[in-house]
Amino acid sequence: MKKYTYWLLPIGWMGIIFYSSHQPYEKQDIKPFLSDKFDLSFLEPLLGWIAFNYHHSVVSIESRGVNGFIEFFLRKGAHVTVFFILCLLFYLAWRKSISLPIKKAITLSFLLTIAYAILDELHQGFTPNRTPYAGDVALDGFGAFLAVVFIIVLRKIKFRITDKK
Repeated sequence: MKKYTYWLLPIGWMGIIFYSSHQPYEKQDIKPFLSDKFDLSFLEPLLGWIAFNYHHSVVSIESRGVNGFIEFFLRKGAHVTVFFILCLLFYLAWRKSISLPIKKAITLSFLLTIAYAILDELHQGFTPNRTPYAGDVALDGFGAFLAVVFIIVLRKIKFRITDKK
C-alpha cells in the first residue's frame, strides 16, 4: 500500500493547479507587487521593440507597461514550470507504484499531463475573468515535453555513471 502514496504527489499538485486556476485574474495580478517592489523602467529601452499577439491581444511594453509585460512572461513561464513538475510527479508515481517499462511510464506521464492541461483550461472557462485558451495548453505541453527530455537526459547520465564504475 505504501508505494501507492506516491500518487498523492501528482494528485496534490493537480489540486494546487486547480486552486490557482479557480482564482479570478484580479487575485493573481502581480503588477501591483512589481510596481511596489521593483523599478523595472530600465527594461523599457531594452525590451520596447518586442511586440506580438497572444490570445487576441498585443503583448508589448507599449500596450501593457513594463510591469504588465514582465507579468505576462512570468505567468506563461509558470505554465511551463507547473506542468513540467506535474509530468515529473506522474513519472515518479508510475515508476514507484507499478513496474512499467520506462517508455510506457514516460508516455503515460506526458499524456496525463496534457489531459490535465486541457481540463485545467476548460475549468478556467467557468472562472470569472478567466478564459480557456489552447495556446496555454501548448505551453503546458511544452513544460511536459521538457520534463520528458529531462527524464531521458537524467537516465542517460545515470547509465553513463554506472557504466564507468
